[in-house]
Amino acid sequence: MEFNSHYGAGVRLAAHLVNTLVAGEAGGKAFIAPQRELRAAVVLAALRSADPHVEEISHGEADRVTGFAARFRAVFTAAAEEDFAAAAHEVNRLIRDTAAQPELVLHGDDPHWHLHYSGTAGGAAATWAGACAAALATVLGSAARDRLGVCTAARCDRVYVDTSHNGRRRFCSLACQNRVKAAAFRARNRTSQS
Repeated sequence: MEFNSHYGAGVRLAAHLVNTLVAGEAGGKAFIAPQRELRAAVVLAALRSADPHVEEISHGEADRVTGFAARFRAVFTAAAEEDFAAAAHEVNRLIRDTAAQPELVLHGDDPHWHLHYSGTAGGAAATWAGACAAALATVLGSAARDRLGVCTAARCDRVYVDTSHNGRRRFCSLACQNRVKAAAFRARNRTSQS
């Protein structure tokens, strides 16, 4: 399944925000969320990955984005556990809390209007979180709902969006996939040598 470039960008941004702002484990090691003095820079880099024209982000807005990222994690976790009702309930709360609204926009020289969503509850955090929530809602309401996942490698809880052709992705990164394969190889070698 190929993700639509418009809502796919919002879902990928939600995953990126979770993976860069929410504490947990990554690649077999503890992942410590950025402290307040660094958080605004991390949020700004994440948002600029979706839109290079994003203005500076205040510490307060960065804190709000981090709060939304924790809620996005709950959506990915519920979807990975196939608890789509819980994922949908959290997305609905996010949409309400950000006052996400649709808007038709033009992109550059493209004469076709595109449907976008953004939060209207005020501030950059709500704007971006509303867009991510609407994108997650679109995915959860489609056959792609099982494409939201949490890495299955030991000591890693980073999230991902499975855009692979066959929909069988299990890891957040190639590094985690290789880590699991290397561990399985070592285990097989220990068993054969016994």
